[in-house]
Amino acid sequence: MLRGRGGTDRVFERAIIDSREARPGDLFVALPGERTDGHNHAAAAVAAGATGCLLGRIVEGTEAASRFYVDDPLLALQTLGAAWRSALTGLDVVGVTGNVGKTTTKLIVAQLLAPRYRVQVNPLNYNNEISVPLCLLELRPESERAVIEHGMYTTGEIALLCRWTRPRVGVVLNVGPVHLERAGSMEAIVQAKRELIEALPADGHAILNADDPLVAAMAPSTAAPVTTFGTAEGARVRGHAVESQGARGFDFTLDIDGEQRRVHVPLPGAHLLSNVLAGIAVAHVDGVPLDDITGAVERLDVPLRLEIVALTEDITLLDDTYNANPASMNAALDLLSELTGRHVALLGDMLELGDESARAHQKVGERAGAELDLLFTIGDLGARIGEVAATAGVTTRHLASKDEAATVLAQRLEPGDAILIKGSNALHLETVVRDLILALNAALEERS
Repeated sequence: MLRGRGGTDRVFERAIIDSREARPGDLFVALPGERTDGHNHAAAAVAAGATGCLLGRIVEGTEAASRFYVDDPLLALQTLGAAWRSALTGLDVVGVTGNVGKTTTKLIVAQLLAPRYRVQVNPLNYNNEISVPLCLLELRPESERAVIEHGMYTTGEIALLCRWTRPRVGVVLNVGPVHLERAGSMEAIVQAKRELIEALPADGHAILNADDPLVAAMAPSTAAPVTTFGTAEGARVRGHAVESQGARGFDFTLDIDGEQRRVHVPLPGAHLLSNVLAGIAVAHVDGVPLDDITGAVERLDVPLRLEIVALTEDITLLDDTYNANPASMNAALDLLSELTGRHVALLGDMLELGDESARAHQKVGERAGAELDLLFTIGDLGARIGEVAATAGVTTRHLASKDEAATVLAQRLEPGDAILIKGSNALHLETVVRDLILALNAALEERS
């Protein structure tokens, strides 16, 4: 800190970077950014109740708050987060990484640890050099476990996060071509994900996916004991005999250290088995009794990015517009295939796949060709999905823009249909979902 000004001693409840979230007890950190400078919003944060500001320069309108002036507000935020975590000597951190499913797994892990420990978890996808320090500064002295995502775009980033979080347990879910354009190669992504288990202490636990060869091969890279999970025969925490219950979830048989249980998961999509098994593995190595673990699994209440919405005339919508990559696209198609009725989809581009892009869109097209009755596509890359699916005999139509999508879909959907809408976040297909709901409701009103 260069210098401090004003105010009496204060205890801050958390740090924030968005002035719109400010409330009493907050420390507002003014981060300069590409689109906006946090210093321009510091006065608004104080007006909204923030009781402290971490600033790189003097800002008028912040006089009511305690002000701390530093050369680099981001570095100061990171230093504060790391220092606070180091002070919490009674806390163990569970780090979660993977290209798909980090947030869902993080929330599952927290709920399965809860029968035995006081657990803290941020429900948002806080996983980078800005949001992880914010997450650390939310931790409470009474917490015994914290579950934190560790994300990356390139090598070195997870290692840096681990220096701040000091994880004792590390979960690696999967490795895929997500962010391949930025990482440069699959080898770089593997190396980056491996940094989590390389940071674990010898008395920690590495939790690795036995079904992903790239993850399973990481075992020699950690000093911690390794526990594997998956459907593979050799997995210590194994799930098999999966039976889908559609939107109600799925059942599976759990094998763990010689015990076998039949378990119900109240979350839609059997693709979530891997996430659930990872959570079971963490809770098991951390001493949660098996009865408590399976009971918590059957009570899981996790908000999923994929939402199932009942539209008019018995039409079921799978809204998975948050983002898209090959694994999540296939998982969404899996869930769609488990529903009754005609299977319809609007699929868009999967971005940031680099050299893997053409092959990935072709593979999704092949899968769509095997699962769908009717396919609409959007975007240049999405068009490739439709071209491949059409060779399998699926009726396809490429839409020039999302502006026409809702109208076209409303005209083509029939009672009993199930429709999936999915694409990368940059496409903003959530607007299609909104407009489709409006169009279907309007059509229903006209007929009534």
